Amino acid sequence: MAHVHEAFDHGAAERRIGFAFALNLAFAVVEVAGALLTRSTAVLADGLHDAGDALALALSWRLERIAQRQGDERFTFGYRRFSLLGALSLSVFLLVGGVFVVLEAVPKLLAPGNPEPRGMMMLAGAGILVNGVAAWRLHGGGSLHERLVTWHLLEDVLGWAAVLVTASLMIWFDLPILDPILSLAITGVVAWNVVRRLRQTLVVLLQGVPGGVTIGEIEDAMRAVPGVCDVHHVHVWSQDGEHHVLTGHVVIASADFNNAVDETRRRVKEELRRQGIEHATLEFESRDGPPCSDGDPACRRSEEP
Repeated sequence: MAHVHEAFDHGAAERRIGFAFALNLAFAVVEVAGALLTRSTAVLADGLHDAGDALALALSWRLERIAQRQGDERFTFGYRRFSLLGALSLSVFLLVGGVFVVLEAVPKLLAPGNPEPRGMMMLAGAGILVNGVAAWRLHGGGSLHERLVTWHLLEDVLGWAAVLVTASLMIWFDLPILDPILSLAITGVVAWNVVRRLRQTLVVLLQGVPGGVTIGEIEDAMRAVPGVCDVHHVHVWSQDGEHHVLTGHVVIASADFNNAVDETRRRVKEELRRQGIEHATLEFESRDGPPCSDGDPACRRSEEP
């Protein structure tokens, strides 16, 4: 199946992240203060998550500016991969904040204290509004860490909705233990999603095959191009989760090899663009020429009768 690739505007991403950063930073201060006033660990959990978001967004904001730079002698592919550091830092901030919340919440399971549910409800309403606006502003962003931030903001909206429901129950029933239980639940859900998305970031950083790309399908599409006999030594990786790169060897059969290469290269690259591959470096070999000399096991297998 062809993977449609859309152009990604790092300048727009920078503006979206800057807006989310300013909003989250301002509200994180309100949340932490509100958590102290309401004596609520659940509010503290969301407050620390938002504070972590704000710190990571500040770094992401800076990294998006760096990611706009063109390639140079030091980073010949450009600086797009710097945006991945934003996703990585956000994951680390959220996991560290989650550990702090757990350390705060577990003792309160035995001694819940006396949280103020009406104040919790007010903060929850504000949290739903602020995080909802920030998520809406980032919605549709193409970069990996924009998607990470967007999903976490949506999780925060759900977390604040849970705080709102729990605070309502605490008004009617004397169940202060619901507060630490909710804080642990929020932390658990966020941590599970962060770890899952951290894995996606690490796959890109370790130059794994991008999600949604299948090497076998790419090779079959290349072999289907007229004039192509076989392909081997095909590698696909991603710069930032959006811009994919391919290198490979293409075997063609033509009595006039030199004249056939240019047209075949054009056709193969057109097909690769339809498959979502933005940049391709291809080496062409003649079926009747000398064997591939790169020493890759995949090359040797393709040469066997």
